[in-house]
Formats: sequence, C-alpha cells, structure tokens
Amino acid sequence: MATTAQLFEEPFDADEYIERLAWRTPGGGSKGGAEAFDPKKLLEEFVNHIEELKQLDERIQRKVEKLEQQCHREAKEFAHKVQDLQRSNQVAFQHFQELDEHISYVATKVCHLGDQLEGVNTPRQRAVEAQRLMTYFNEFLDGELRSDVFNNPDKIKEAADIIQKLHLIAQELPFDRFSDVKAKIASKYHDLERQLIQEFTAAQRRGEIGRMREVAAVLLHFKGYAHCVDVYIKQCQEGAYMRNDVFEDIAILCQRVNKQVGEVFCSPETVMAKLIQSIFENRIQAHVKERLEETRHSDVEQYLKNLYDLYSRTTALAAKLTDFNLDFNLGSDKHTFLSKLIKNIFSCYLESYIDMERQYLQNRSGLILQRYYDSKNHQKRPVGTGSMQELKERIRQRTNLPLGPSIDTHGETFLSQEVVVNLLQETRHAFERCNKLSDPADLPKNAFSIFLLLVEYLCVDHIDYALEIGLSAIPSPDAKNANLYFLDVVQQANTIFHLFDKQFNDHLMPLISSSPKLTECLHKKKEVIEQMEVKLDTGIDRTLNCMIGQMKHILVTEQKKTDFKPEDENNVMIQYTTACSKVCAYVSKQVERVRRSMDGKNVDTVLTELGVRFHRLIHEHLQQFSYSSMGGMLAICDVAEYRRSAKDFRVPLVLQLFDTLHALCNLLVVAPDNLKQVCSGEQLTNLDRNLLHAFVQLRVDYRSARLGRHFS
Repeated sequence: MATTAQLFEEPFDADEYIERLAWRTPGGGSKGGAEAFDPKKLLEEFVNHIEELKQLDERIQRKVEKLEQQCHREAKEFAHKVQDLQRSNQVAFQHFQELDEHISYVATKVCHLGDQLEGVNTPRQRAVEAQRLMTYFNEFLDGELRSDVFNNPDKIKEAADIIQKLHLIAQELPFDRFSDVKAKIASKYHDLERQLIQEFTAAQRRGEIGRMREVAAVLLHFKGYAHCVDVYIKQCQEGAYMRNDVFEDIAILCQRVNKQVGEVFCSPETVMAKLIQSIFENRIQAHVKERLEETRHSDVEQYLKNLYDLYSRTTALAAKLTDFNLDFNLGSDKHTFLSKLIKNIFSCYLESYIDMERQYLQNRSGLILQRYYDSKNHQKRPVGTGSMQELKERIRQRTNLPLGPSIDTHGETFLSQEVVVNLLQETRHAFERCNKLSDPADLPKNAFSIFLLLVEYLCVDHIDYALEIGLSAIPSPDAKNANLYFLDVVQQANTIFHLFDKQFNDHLMPLISSSPKLTECLHKKKEVIEQMEVKLDTGIDRTLNCMIGQMKHILVTEQKKTDFKPEDENNVMIQYTTACSKVCAYVSKQVERVRRSMDGKNVDTVLTELGVRFHRLIHEHLQQFSYSSMGGMLAICDVAEYRRSAKDFRVPLVLQLFDTLHALCNLLVVAPDNLKQVCSGEQLTNLDRNLLHAFVQLRVDYRSARLGRHFS
C-alpha cells in the first residue's frame, strides 16, 4: 500500500489503518483466505511500512521548514509595507489638516465678502423697490395707470402686492398734500381686494382648492382677509342643512370642511373655530329660539321637553366635534370654547329653568291628583293642621280612640298605583332635566327642591291623606259587621313606598351624594317615613281591635250558656260549638288578609299581636261559663279548634299560648283526685296557682267535690 499523506487525512483511525495494511499483505489476513496466515510476511511488511513512514515524515518535515522560512520572509516584507503605508498616511493627514485650515480661511473670507455684498445689495434692492413703487406712485399721482400690471387681469397677484405696499406708504403721507392720490390708492386697494374675494368665491364654487389657496395667501396681508374667511364660512354652509336633523347636518359639515380648511388657509385652526362659532351663534341659536319660543308661554311641558332635548343634542354635538379631532382654536382649549358657545345660546333659558320646572311639576302633580279624586267623585277633605291637629294626633296615639265621626269609604282606599306611577314618572323626568340643565353648583339644591315637591304631592297629599281617610273609616271595636279596609290601605301604601324609595335611590341619590344636601334629603325622608309609620301602626292597632271586636260579637251572640252545661249529658252530638266554628272561620280569613297586606317581618309582628289578642279574648271568654263534665269536653274541643286556627299564624308564641290554654281546659274534665298531678304537668307547672284555681272553680262540681282543698 502506497504511503502518502492522503492516508492520514482526518478523521484518522489507527486501528482501521493497521487492519487495512494487514488485510492487503499476502498471508496477513486474520480470517484466512487463499493463503494461510504467515506472521513473518506480516512482520516484514510492517517493518518496511515503518521505514516508508519515516521517509514520509522526513519529507513532510523538510516541506514544513521550507514553508516556515517562506512565511517569516513574507511577514517581514508585509511589516515593511505597513510601515511605509503608515508614514504615507501621516503625511496625507498633515496635508489634509493644512487643506482644512485653508478652506476655513477661504470660507471666512467668502462669508465676509457675502456680508459686504449683502450690505451693498440690500440697500440697492430697497432702492430699486422704492424706485419701482415711486414709478407706480407717480402713475396714481398723474391719475393714469399705464403699467400692464394694473390693467392685465392675469397679473392680479402682482398688482395686489404692489397696491398693498403703496397703501401702507400712503397712510404715512400728509393728508393735505396727498389727499387725492391717497384716495386713488385706497380705491384701487379696495377694488383689488373685492376682485380677489370674488375670485376666491368663484374658485370655491368650482372646487378649485389650489386657486383658493393662492388667493387666500394674497389676501392674507389685506384687511379684507377676515371678510374672505366670512365668505368662505357662509358659502360652505349653503345647501348643507338638507335633513330634518340639523345637528347631524352640522356634524357632517364640520367633518367635510375640516380637511378643506387645512388645504386652503395658512391658519386653519382659526378659520375652523370661526366656522364652528358661526354655526353655533347663527344656525343652532336660531333653531333653539324657534323651537323654544313657540312653546315657552303656551305649553310649559313641551317647552321643558324641547329645552332638555335641544340642550342634550347640543352638548352631544360638542362632544362629537371634540372626538372628531377637528383643528380649531380661539385662545382656549376646545372644551372651554364649546362650553362658552353653548352657554351663550342657552343661558337665558337656563336661568329660569328650575323655576319653570318647579311650577310645572306643582301644576302637573296637582292636576294628576285632582283628576283622580274627580274620577272617584270625591271631594277632598281638608286635613287639619296646627296645635289642635297635633293634640288630636297625640290623643289618638295614646288612647287609640277615633277622634271625629267614622266615615264610610265604601271600600275605597284612595290610593292609586296609576297616580303614583304618573307622579314618579313626572318627577323622574324632572330629575333627568335637572341633572342635564342645572349648573353643577346648583344641582344638589335644585334636585332637593324637586324632591320636596315629590314629598308634598305623593307622600303628603296622596299617601298621608289616604291614611287619614283610612283611619277615619276604621269603625269602633263594638261595631257589627264592620268592613276593615285599612289593611288594603296598608298594602297599597307599602307598595307605593317601595316605588318611592326606588326612585330616591336611583334618581335622586346620584345628584346629591357628594353634597351637604344629602343629609337634608335623608332627614326629610326619615321624617316622612316615621310620620307614615305612626299612622300605619295606629291604623293597624285599631284594625286589630276591630277584628277582636268582631270575634267578641260572634262569641256573645252565638255562644250559649247551655253549650257547656247541656241538659242531656249523654246526647251531645257536636264536635265543637257554632260560636267556635264562626270565630275560626273569621280568624282564618283575617290571617290571610294580613298576609296579603304585609311583607317581611311586618307579617310576623302583626300576626303575633293579633294572635296574643285572640288568645286573650278566648281565655277571658271561657272564664265566663260553668262547665259540666261533657261541657268541659266540648270546651276542650273548641280550644283544640282554636289551636288549629292558631297554627295558621305560623308564630310559635301564639301556638304556645293556645297549647297552654288547652292544658288549662283539661282541668275542667280531669278527675278530682288527679287535679294535683295535672297541675304539676309540664305545661301548667309554671303558671300562677290562682289562675289554675280560677279555672278549676268553673267546674259545676267545684263545691260538691271540695276541689278547693287541692289549692289550699
């Protein structure tokens, strides 16, 4: 195998190299083959190959040394070249510095020369310009304009520049000597100004933005520039108000014009501000005045609606113009600028707004109530005020006595949810208008005044009046077949108050929550609630007395003494007495009525009071009779039926009272020897001994059986 450098190229593997060498040697294969394995031949081949490798190494080493020498020689040559280049670069840098200094020197000389030339040329140009203006001035002095610039319509721009300068010069001349020429120059000045404005107007109508920009730039130095802007503003509004919605037209107009103004005028923000000011002070103000003046004195309701609508839409338009990022400015920020425009339009209407709102709300609320009472053919009764009324109210609260004759309302509560909804709706609209139209500083005060009107007409004139009528209509406790409509009044008053409270939280609170008026409103609301609660409590208490009175009347008329001392003890066929049946039916009806009329904890409170009074009535009623053995059983059956009715109350205290009463009735039938054991029972052991004795005394066999000894 030829020994060359290519055999040792990477990657080199010594084991593989030896294997290839052995495999190529005859007789050197490890696995046999055509010839048998011959280690001598293999050794001989290895020795020869080692010699070849040594020779190859020597050749390569000589080549490496030769290359190293060549590399050292070339490195020295390259170092000499680099040194030569560095010396050349240093010389070039020195030359560059010298050249830079020379250039700076020349530039200084040139600038100085330029300044000298400018100093000479500027007076010369001024002199030339002055000579040219004097030439034109002489033409005005002679009264004959011969220059082409004044007679050629295509050179109106140059003529405008000349006449504008001549006009400034003429103003400095004495009037007595140059009055005629000053008048001629002024005449030509105004004539050119008029022509430029006409040209601008014509270009605007043709939609030639470039020509408009040129003419506007020329007019910028004329006094009539402002008139040019006014003409532009007027003309861009022509045909812009084609819809029924003027506010939408204005928004579209401003968006369209904003881009054009930036292309035509050099101060677009001023022009845009004047356009918006013109729109607000002319178009919107005329529209507002037309809509409001026609209803201001004839239809206050429509006037307030129109005022709210117009003000809301105007402020919405202002917000929209701000959101459009329109480029306008008149010395203040956009919000302040637009706010001033809106204030100028509506100030005369907003100053008297709250007075008109209150007057309308008073008239409207009074009309709603009057129509309701007229529909009921009811002449509203005057409710007393002053010390006498206060005295009656105190007597009624302490004695629960009806003061004055009872009136028959024929079941009418004189409360109407329709009336309440109408009053609340009118007040809600008033709150919305108040929030939008009131000055932020006056908003809490104005909202409070509207709230007082709501209290006056809803709470006092409607709810409180209905409570007074309801109290007057409650019959005396001893009245027969009395119709108790006051609970219906309670039910409706409760519903109405929830609506009132919702409006208070939803519409009034956001307007006064961060002002001192909040305390006044909460105090007023609390005061009104307490006044109504006092009358409701009084009415409910008297109604409960009437219920007890009805039960008492049933018991008096239906309960006979023979019910509990039947003549034939062995022939009693009834489960409970007729009086008990009617009382239980009446109680169930009243319990259901209370549940319909009350809500929340009030149900349990009223039913607890009714149940306690019902128990007291039955307890006192049972103590009016004497009981035989069979009569005692019948009394127990009656009490069991009363207890079944007491379960409808769903009040543990009432059921407990009747359980105790049922246990007391057992004393009427228990065997004499067992009395002491029964009295020591779980339900009776804590009762007063005198009470137990009193029940035992109701037995017909009390004396004969000597039952009193059990309590001695």
